[in-house]
Order: sequence, then C-alpha cells, then structure tokens
Amino acid sequence: MSKHPALILLLGDQLTPEIASLGAADRERDVVLMAEVEEEATYVRHHKKKIVFLFSAMRHFARQLEGDGWQVDYLAFDDDEPCPGLAEALKGAIDRHGAARVLVTEPGEWRLQEEMKGWPDELGVPVDILEDDRFLCRRADFADWAVDRKQLRMEYFYRDMRRKTGLLMDGDEPEGGDWNYDAENRKPPKQGLDPPEPKRFEPDKITSEVLELVKNRFPEHFGDAEPFWFGVTADDAEAALDHFVEQALACFGDYQDAMLTDERFLYHSVLSLYINVGLLDPLKVCRRVEQAYQCGAAPLNAAEGFIRQIIGWREYVRGLYWLKMPDYRDMNHFGADRPLPDFYWTGETQMACVKAAVMQTKQEAYAHHIQRLMVTGNFAMLAGVDPVEVHEWYLAVYADAYEWVELPNTLGMSQFADGGLLGSKPYAASGNYINKMSDYCSGCRYDVKDKTGEDACPFNPLYWDFLARNADMLRENPRLGRSYATWDRMKASTQSAYRERAAAVLDALD
Repeated sequence: MSKHPALILLLGDQLTPEIASLGAADRERDVVLMAEVEEEATYVRHHKKKIVFLFSAMRHFARQLEGDGWQVDYLAFDDDEPCPGLAEALKGAIDRHGAARVLVTEPGEWRLQEEMKGWPDELGVPVDILEDDRFLCRRADFADWAVDRKQLRMEYFYRDMRRKTGLLMDGDEPEGGDWNYDAENRKPPKQGLDPPEPKRFEPDKITSEVLELVKNRFPEHFGDAEPFWFGVTADDAEAALDHFVEQALACFGDYQDAMLTDERFLYHSVLSLYINVGLLDPLKVCRRVEQAYQCGAAPLNAAEGFIRQIIGWREYVRGLYWLKMPDYRDMNHFGADRPLPDFYWTGETQMACVKAAVMQTKQEAYAHHIQRLMVTGNFAMLAGVDPVEVHEWYLAVYADAYEWVELPNTLGMSQFADGGLLGSKPYAASGNYINKMSDYCSGCRYDVKDKTGEDACPFNPLYWDFLARNADMLRENPRLGRSYATWDRMKASTQSAYRERAAAVLDALD
C-alpha cells in the first residue's frame, strides 16, 4: 500500500457520507478535496439561491466530514481570485498533499465526465472514476433494459423498478391492483384549500457568509438570493421530509397538477433539491412514504404518485440521459429556432400564468412540475423556441436542476425535441387546460374564452398553429387524432383566423 495519500474529490451534488469514493478511501491516510470553483458556478448563470444552497451545503458537509475524522481540504470561493476549475483545484491539492492518485465518483453531467477522462494526463496521477451507487438503476442495467425495445416508455421501466424495490407491492402484484393511479391525481384546485408551507430554515452563520459572497460576486445572475429558507444539512433535509409526510402527503396526489397564484407550493414536497445533492437517500424517502400509506396516514394515490416520480421518472430520465448523450442535447425534432423571450428572465408579460411561474421561479428557484411543463414549457414549444435555449434556462433557474435530470425532462417531455423517444405525444395545450387547473386566467389581461381576437389568450391560437405547422410530423400520432379531427372540421376561415392571430403573437415576441 502506498504511503502517499489518495485525493478524494467530492462534487457539490455528492454530499453523501456513504458515497462510493469515500467508501473506497482510507480515513486515516487520504484527503478529501472539496472546491467552490468558478466554472461550475457560471457555465450557466445559475440562480443566486441555487449557488447559495450548494456552497452552504458543501461547507456544512465538509464540517460534518471533519467531525467524522476525515482530513478535508476545502477551497472556498475566493472573491478576488477564484479557482477557475476542478482540474486546477486538483493540481494544487496534489502538490500540497503529495497525492498519488485521485478518487472520484462519476459525475451527473456528460461535459464533466468527458473532462475527467483527460485528467490522468493533465494531472500526472491515476484517476479512478467510481460508479455512483446512490441510484437504484445502474447505467449498464438501464442500457440492458433498453436493448431491442421499440419504445422506451417510462411506465414499463417503472413497473420493473417496483418489482425490484418491492415498493407498494402485494407479492407479485401492485398494491391495490393497479400500477398507476395518475387518473386520480388530476383534480383542479378548489375553494378552501389550506396547504402547508414547506419546511423553512433560518440561515446560520455559514449560510449568511455565503449569502454575502453571492450578493457581491454574482450580482448579474438570475433570481433572488433572499429570503433564503432552504435546509443545508442532512438533518435539515430529514426535517423537511418529516414535515412533508406529516403535513402534505395525504393531499399530494389529488392536487399535484393544480396551480394557484397565492399558493406556490400547494402539497408538493420541495425535496428534490435535497435528494439531488445527496442529503436525502431516494429509496429511504420512498420507504417513508410507503410506511405512511401502510399506517393509513396517506391514500394510495398519493403514495404511488410520489414514489413514481422518484423510482420511475427520476431513475428513468437518468438512464435515458446516459444512454443517448451527447447527441441527445442537440435533438430538435421540430427545427425550432426562435430565441427564448426576454420575459422568461424578467417576468414582464401580460400572460398571468407565465408571469406567475417566472416570478415564482425568480423568487424561489422553484416551480412545480405542471408549472414547468404546462406553462413555461408549453408556451416555449408552441412558440417554436430553440430547445437548447429552453434547456439552458431550466438548468440555470431551478435549485434542483442538474443536466442528467433536467435535460431529458426539458428536451424530451416538455419540448418533444427528441421526436417521441421519451414521451408518446407533445404536451401541448391551449388556454383551456390552464384555466381548468389554475386560477391564473381569472386575473389575466387576456380572455381565455376568446380564440382569435386581439384579447385572445395567446395559448389558444398558438396551440392550433403548432398542430398545423407540424402536421407532417404529428398527424399520425394516435394520441393527437381527436385534435386533428377537430382541426379538419373547422372552416377554412376559422383555421386562417387562428393562424393569423398566432402569427401576430409570434411577431410580437420577435
């Protein structure tokens, strides 16, 4: 065994004591390196609150490791001369500690994995890249699952994950007799809902120092850093999980697709940011939710809907990301090339639904999945916005966004830029959907019932224009048959009115 230490590089989303790289290290000899580097903070203009969350969580985790007996070399962001990148951080640490090799757990982004492949030559020491075993489905296992399948549908993958984990299973059959209770999880909001706020935490000294750093160093980045209320430790994350299960889970299923102007969180957990950085174990979270169902504290549709998001969607999109990268990022099925409208950054639009989603995102670094999919995502797809620009916006503005999870959800599910690899149809909708599932339309300058007039909700003409201009690619989609049948029954004058109004909306964007 070498007398020289190994250098254990931990990334900002690897805040798990049991992570593979630490499991392969010698606590008595090896050194843990953690670094706040400029490249990772700025390769997209990450939301200020996201940077605060990551830097503070990293600093707290470093203290935890030191308390557990690890030697930690921590490079805080230097306001005057920040470390430019991870390779530079490693070079300095190798020299300081005489390290003989580097251990790192595989990253969540293709660009960083490609960078790591060049590190042995660049650093002059071996670099061991270990598999990230915090996920329930290995990359290789997903690739095996995908072999010879005509369609890579999440539903079938999800059923296999239910069988693998045993979650909500009654022997070989799903609990309650059905695999999926999504049909019960689409209730519109109603009067009198009183959802709890997510668990909030006061910034401590470390977080306050990071807030000051971000205020001074990243003033041009999108979003509001304060008020900052995210948890930054595993204990905080566990408290947030307890709060969700006890206060919100029971109603989560019924209203997970609903949107209310004055209730930004409804019954959503806001746990994804903790899971995605490693402060919560995804399987343990699912077990906790399953236990709540078994104890009668939550109905089956709520427990199943929540668990599906984690062992279904979360694992599925990661598998798809690594299976299809790097080509996946450049897919553009509709050839969309319109620039992202400025109001995605400013919120300055008269569309009440888009304004609410963007302003909430600016203030909270959070919006729930229907706001992302059916408001900001739906509008971008209907308007023909370049999917790469949409992807980079989502990656920048949400605290839980990492490319492995965000890119397939954006390009595949939201924008249908992969042509149906991920989803069976585009998630396109007119203003009627938003009116049904929210209270946004009641306070909007536009009239959701007006289809083609100057006061018409822009989603209405854009929806039909989207179907018309992409008919060659979508008409044969069986899930769009009813929509095209409706379009074909319209008078030519009505079709023209829709398309002329859509053109006026798009001209105004340009």
